[in-house]
Amino acid sequence: MKHILAAVILMAGALGLHAADPMLTSYSASQCEGSLTPYPTDINPAVYPDSLTPVFINHVGRHGARYPASAVNCMTMRRALERADSAGTITPAGRKLRQLNEHIITLSTDRWGSLDSLGMAEQRAIATRMFYNFGEAFSGGTVNAISSYSPRAMMSMYSFTHQLDRMDNRINFVTTTGRMNSPIMRFFDLDTEFVEYKKQGPWLEKYNEYVEQYCPTSAIDKVLGRNFPYSSERERLQLALVEYYVIAGCSAMSVDCNTTEYFTKDEYNALWSCFNLRQYLCRTATTVSSLPADIASELLTNLITTTEEFIEGNSPASVQLRFGHAETLMPLLSLLHLPGCYYLTNYFDTVGQHWRDFDVVPMAANLQMILFKAKDSGRYYLRVDLNEKPVSLIPNNTARYIPWQQAREYMLRCLPL
Repeated sequence: MKHILAAVILMAGALGLHAADPMLTSYSASQCEGSLTPYPTDINPAVYPDSLTPVFINHVGRHGARYPASAVNCMTMRRALERADSAGTITPAGRKLRQLNEHIITLSTDRWGSLDSLGMAEQRAIATRMFYNFGEAFSGGTVNAISSYSPRAMMSMYSFTHQLDRMDNRINFVTTTGRMNSPIMRFFDLDTEFVEYKKQGPWLEKYNEYVEQYCPTSAIDKVLGRNFPYSSERERLQLALVEYYVIAGCSAMSVDCNTTEYFTKDEYNALWSCFNLRQYLCRTATTVSSLPADIASELLTNLITTTEEFIEGNSPASVQLRFGHAETLMPLLSLLHLPGCYYLTNYFDTVGQHWRDFDVVPMAANLQMILFKAKDSGRYYLRVDLNEKPVSLIPNNTARYIPWQQAREYMLRCLPL
């Protein structure tokens, strides 16, 4: 019997039954914007038992929607389109893309990476819901807020706290921003082992193999032309991903773009899967390495410590706000093994079905740990919300409200030895 089972397993592997063609996924155009998509708007009011009172909130948030992080992709696209025009290969779709790309450059010049009006509105909306949902937690009167030194993270913090001040001007705010917050908010820049891993770690080989197999070049050919003089097949693949990034980022800066002029649904899904896989391999725990998640240990320790300090009466702040980046959240969420944020596999063509950046880290993504106090017993319970939706903290435990000591013990076990 054992021999028969082994034969079946080997046959399944030989037939590729584990594999999943990313061209067969059917995510919508907005979902295919991935981590560049604006924050969801279908957020329901928080509901919790009458027997519990919210008393403390730990919040870790990504900056809101922004202009493109840098000019690199738009300038690369500009040069390619200019070459296509000079070579006489540019297509009508290419001319449209050229106009769109120039429009993006014009809007973004002197604003690259800056928070835009949509990003500010996203943070104000999250702040408003937090205040209405968990107003009792603000009765302590003090909110601590920190951000990374990045201007878009700083402006996210100020948009958020400004809205809270409008809700209740009796709140005392203590805000800090700058490189002193980097160990918590930009640990991905400071960990020398991870910096080296990001540059030339084994994840790159897995990613490049995937791109070579699955990245569709048909979309870039539709704008540059079939006879465009690519220097190599590698350049062709890179330009396909550049085109994806330029177009996928339009919604975050409120620029209208009809994606069907450039991508079929299958092409958009496959291009997204490449972008999604890169973040998964480089920013979360995988079978390649746990390092990308382990680097969030100081942030997780801070979340545990600040909650303990509040419970013990050693902290005047009843709300702790932190504003960073997708690169801040992805490792933390993976380290905690939260649903949809942690996935281990050796078959990287299945990642897009189980780890989706548009669910994990859209613009203004956030993790909220809300501490409740039972009215009858005085015991503390923790609820964890990802993007303002309750999720299970402990694997194989569907409870939404976990006794604090149990939650604390679990989070301590998540920390690397």
